[in-house]
Amino acid sequence: MPQFFQVMLEPFLACLILTGIHAYLGLHVIEREVIFVDLALAQVASFGATLGFLWGFGLHSTPGYLTALSFTLVGAAIFAMTRLRKPIVPQESLIGVVYAVCAAASILVLSRAPEGGEELKALLVGHLLFVDWREIVKISLLYSTIGVIHWLARKPLLAISQDPEGAFARGLRVRWWDFLFYATFGFVVTSSVELAGVLLVFSFLIVPAICGVLLAQRIGSRLLVGWAAGTVTSVAGMIASYVWDLPTGATVVCAFGVCLVLCAAIRALKR
Repeated sequence: MPQFFQVMLEPFLACLILTGIHAYLGLHVIEREVIFVDLALAQVASFGATLGFLWGFGLHSTPGYLTALSFTLVGAAIFAMTRLRKPIVPQESLIGVVYAVCAAASILVLSRAPEGGEELKALLVGHLLFVDWREIVKISLLYSTIGVIHWLARKPLLAISQDPEGAFARGLRVRWWDFLFYATFGFVVTSSVELAGVLLVFSFLIVPAICGVLLAQRIGSRLLVGWAAGTVTSVAGMIASYVWDLPTGATVVCAFGVCLVLCAAIRALKR
């Protein structure tokens, strides 16, 4: 066990930080019924990172990060501007198109880059096992700042997520608040994808939030359930990864799948 803590302490702390911010954002995503927005923004960030890599920036360098972030903010602006009071087509369909186009574009860009296949794999699974204290401090400060912003703006953001029609009727500037939500969301996604990869970030966002919805009614209770589910699942996934010598990110994603099945079973037993 001492060796486990020596090897897995930094990845585990990173998972706790990811759980803290993503479980909260996931509740907004579920309320808005835009389940794949995280995956789409993550893919936009990945596309920006691949372009930066083609331009000669390191995949985890500051210029590469800023390139990915700039593309993510453009995606956030698109999602905010296409939030209509009476949409012609569901916004989820646009989100799916953005994801598909950016995923295909990333493959095209990496086909022109040396070792493109390895870089694509790195974007999917991240480097969670090799996270260092500098990265942990950086995401802690960034996510804490975003948490404070969301706390200060919690009333309009929750109103728009839970009752968009009522928010429009009350005269809230829905698109501006949406841009704030998606822009801060973009900061989180860009940083998280660089650390943990697209698949694990999506799992951290959606699964704890779904567990909260399955097992609780109020927002605060759902958030507590989501935090608990994310923490326990991260511990279980990392222990399994260490014991059976499996890839950390993929193991934690599979553990989230098991967690969701267990929460669904608990809900069925309660009913």
